[in-house]
Amino acid sequence: MELTRLRGFRDLIGADARAMSLVEERARAIFDRYSIKEIRIPVLERAQLYQRSSGETSDVVEKQMYTFTDRDEGETVVALRPEGTPGVVRAYIEAGLDRTDPEQRLFYSGPMFRRERPQKGRYRQFYQFGVEVFGRPDASCDAELLIMIDELCRDLKVPFTMEINSIGDQKCRPAFREALVKWGRAHWDELDEDCHNRIDRNPLRLLDCKRDAKVTESAPNSLDFLCDECRAHFDTVKELLTAAGVQYLVNPRMVRGLDYYTRTAFEVMAGGLGAQSTVVAGGRYDGLVETMGGAAVAGIGFAIGVDRMALALEAAGALPAATPDAAIISMGAAAARHAVVVARVLRGANLNIEMLSPERKMKTLLARASKIGARFALIIGDDELARGVVQLRDLKQSTQREVAEAEAAAAIAEARG
Repeated sequence: MELTRLRGFRDLIGADARAMSLVEERARAIFDRYSIKEIRIPVLERAQLYQRSSGETSDVVEKQMYTFTDRDEGETVVALRPEGTPGVVRAYIEAGLDRTDPEQRLFYSGPMFRRERPQKGRYRQFYQFGVEVFGRPDASCDAELLIMIDELCRDLKVPFTMEINSIGDQKCRPAFREALVKWGRAHWDELDEDCHNRIDRNPLRLLDCKRDAKVTESAPNSLDFLCDECRAHFDTVKELLTAAGVQYLVNPRMVRGLDYYTRTAFEVMAGGLGAQSTVVAGGRYDGLVETMGGAAVAGIGFAIGVDRMALALEAAGALPAATPDAAIISMGAAAARHAVVVARVLRGANLNIEMLSPERKMKTLLARASKIGARFALIIGDDELARGVVQLRDLKQSTQREVAEAEAAAAIAEARG
């Protein structure tokens, strides 16, 4: 049997892995500035956790979860986590924070798993960086998270569009759901089979009709059904975003696909990704903690699709080069021993250095230095070693000069700018 990766999974090598790491590093740095603390949750949970939180009619639960029976846990059905929010909420409740210290700002990261039809930007193992804030029902919290997302996208230099909406709460959303059910039945022939199943079970998902997006243009508008409190909340979110200089579009057709969302919902789309363009999505879920057995604590959060954000970074040409500043070429056993010391000094000066094999010929080593994109080849032979100098060859300009070994770091750094 040929040992190859499974369908929908992928290997990340070189620039692809670096783009993912860069997104994670920048997200972590921004979350730290916003005083958001890290939480690490298991990759395996009881399947019931997602059935209770995401809703048994959601696509995640109905079609996409990887589940199996764990005999060591008394025939318990477990699932590879398809999303981060339920696990974070479970940990929050299990630690007793919902009662002892309900206001928490947490972020998580790691792989998620969904059995989806693979395509570019949609994988069966994908990575998320997410934020969950508990104990803050105010609109200013919604705005703060959206400002943070705006800051991250700008920091990554990824072109993006932010869309926001309000889907109301338990008080006003029932009327919106009823209107969607009535609309769905009236447009039965225009909807696909998935939407037929959603009409009574999860009517908000009718707005995600896959057959023809234009069908939903005549569907009820969630903003027309907002109660006074939800409308005031949404108006405040918009006012704060405008005050912070965040550009956004109101999309009344946009809803989140999971049952636990209330009031503010949002998505961020990046350029250059085609159909799978959503890189950030989230919203408010004020009833979720209580639904899962905790106290009546408000919540809001979002997840960054790291894979898609990395693709957007590469599509925008915003991935910084990670080529070596210099490749060290040593000729002779004594020079090879000393090259280890030189490399350590240069790396200590915050330079990217790659040491090449001392067992190959000069022509081959210079070709290798050019192939890996090094700006300089730093050459050490017995003569250079005796005189305390190195030959610094500029591979970009095809020039070479001799410099004192002690001055090599400054010479490379100066050329790097």
